[in-house]
Amino acid sequence: MRITYGPWGETLDELAAAGKAAEEAGAEVLWVPELHRSATITAAVLAAATSTARVGTAIALAFTRSPMTTALEALDLDEVSGGRFILGLGSGVRRLNEDWHGVHWDKPVERLRETVACVRRFVADCGSGEPIELAGRRQSMRIRGYQRPFPITRNRIPVYVAAVGPPMTRMAARTADGWISHELCSPAYLRERLLPWIEEGLAGADRKRSDLDVVVSACCSIDDDPRAAHRRAAGLVGFYASVRTYADFFDFHGLAAEQAAVVGAFTGGAGADHLADVVPDHMVDRLTLSGTAAQVREKLAAYEGLADTVKLTPPTHGISAEETRRAQERIIELIGGLT
Repeated sequence: MRITYGPWGETLDELAAAGKAAEEAGAEVLWVPELHRSATITAAVLAAATSTARVGTAIALAFTRSPMTTALEALDLDEVSGGRFILGLGSGVRRLNEDWHGVHWDKPVERLRETVACVRRFVADCGSGEPIELAGRRQSMRIRGYQRPFPITRNRIPVYVAAVGPPMTRMAARTADGWISHELCSPAYLRERLLPWIEEGLAGADRKRSDLDVVVSACCSIDDDPRAAHRRAAGLVGFYASVRTYADFFDFHGLAAEQAAVVGAFTGGAGADHLADVVPDHMVDRLTLSGTAAQVREKLAAYEGLADTVKLTPPTHGISAEETRRAQERIIELIGGLT
């Protein structure tokens, strides 16, 4: 099982230093998100600061860029990293696309599948000078009179897809090189809900389980005091629990009442970064890798045989930069011990 990491930094310099430290500790991939920074720009910073770890977006928003722009950025990042880049794409949600980015939201599963096809085709053929034509229902590409004049590091860059629900998860298993989970993904939920959907998708495309890199995202908080570790991660759990559409996920874990309390606090006026007080320790314990180093190692081992890769990230919601910084230091120390 590969151990990978999503580095954090209050500045890009700090992010680069954290990525380099994680690489030296043994992290095989360094992942960057897209929300407060551009995923592709951040990936370029990490690629320039490292030399052996792969660099991936987890995730870049698929619909806020054209497929051609996404492919061009992937090619440039693959060049900067010397062939170490992984393009992780996700749909985001309707509100983020329409209200934040002004992008039309329609049939996201089909659109993301066609986006992946366009990106792959452009990467493979953009240096040939031949026409590139894909006639999709939601995303198409028609390029004539174009030839990329620069050397191409690889004509096939790995594409991973982030997915939560059954249709998107099945699509990822059918078409992508890897699948990336939500940040809250327990071993039980992976085993009983997600892996069956993945197996259905693989079977539909006549693919083997080894054809797909199953990446579990896991918020990690380590402290010699287990309660301190749990409280550090509570804000992140509260942030996701405030979203009503995750009701089935929390109910699966026997946390329906706890989620309802968080939703009640949120609708009552508590900000998304101020929900930790409503989140009990047992809720954090079931959904994150929090506790002492020994306890986190034990929780991490529960993914063996289920996931191919674990992506560790420090908590960031509702805590100070210094708290996130301390959490990051302990995770990188853990990675060094594991690898």
